[in-house]
Amino acid sequence: MKKKPTIKDVAKKAGLSLSTVSLVINNKTNVSEETRNKVKKVISDLYYHPQRSGRSLASKLSGNIGFILTEDHFSKSEPFYTRIFLGTEIEARKSNYYVLLTTVGFTVKDTQDIPRFLLESNVDGVIIAGKIGSSWIDYIRERNLPLILVDFEKSGKGVSTVLIDNFAGAKQAVTHFVEGGHQKIGFIGGDLEHPSIAERYAGFRHTINSLSIPLSESWISISEPDTQVVNGYRAVKKIFQNKSDVPTALFVANDAMAVGCIRYLKENGKRIPDDVAIVGFDNVEMGFLSEPRLTTVNVHREEIGSIAVQRIVEMIKGKTELVTKTITPVELVVRESCGLKLQNQNTD
Repeated sequence: MKKKPTIKDVAKKAGLSLSTVSLVINNKTNVSEETRNKVKKVISDLYYHPQRSGRSLASKLSGNIGFILTEDHFSKSEPFYTRIFLGTEIEARKSNYYVLLTTVGFTVKDTQDIPRFLLESNVDGVIIAGKIGSSWIDYIRERNLPLILVDFEKSGKGVSTVLIDNFAGAKQAVTHFVEGGHQKIGFIGGDLEHPSIAERYAGFRHTINSLSIPLSESWISISEPDTQVVNGYRAVKKIFQNKSDVPTALFVANDAMAVGCIRYLKENGKRIPDDVAIVGFDNVEMGFLSEPRLTTVNVHREEIGSIAVQRIVEMIKGKTELVTKTITPVELVVRESCGLKLQNQNTD
């Protein structure tokens, strides 16, 4: 069996000291670009892969970032957070980090087993995606680990966040309806304790009021426990069943609920978008595959994951406790479910 190359082999072939090669491998700055490129070429030629255990001893870092989702976020068929995780994976490679994914209960008490990477102190920082209980935030901060919350924030905790411009997305959706002539616009959502859903609802109401559009409370359903397809189906049924005063357009808090709305309305003889126009939020795959295809507000999920890793690596390397808040932009993606067109808009 061919012997695996070592750091000594790299140093010998490059004609450099072990310490210089180590500086390059660990991405230190006090090395000239010429030397760095020379070492990288030798590493590539020899197919050398640094051992993480050795690097950990030298830097006192694991080279790992923990990524935590609650079990309900991970089990849903709607893959919103899966794409965010993909973004973290791609970005982490650039900084030579591994991302370790785990699922937990909503609170520490709900989880039978604490994630191994926390018990073994095998991560240098943690990213939590989606709504989670305060006890997890406290648990991780007590261990002095850098922490980033994605698509969620908790007031009073002083934790860095990467968020979505939910308010602006709601404004774009409602404004588009109004520009298309709609004056009876409803809202469907669930779990207003989630900041993103609450902000989308707030953006909806603010835009309706600012445009002086009449609003009936019977056109709003915000009592569902979460934002799954079945709850969109149930919510729109409450608005339309046995009622004559119904909205001609619906802004729905996420695409999963919007798909549920489409199913109910079609089953009950409503034409979409002729009778009811619909706009969702998130731009997940199920909306593109629905019939008609769903107009939605696009969220750059992979970019959110990428930014989260950038921020956590900055915290790890800089050993800073500076709290940052990053809000990522959104844009309307117009397809068939709203019955309207947007100039210069790619509808795919």
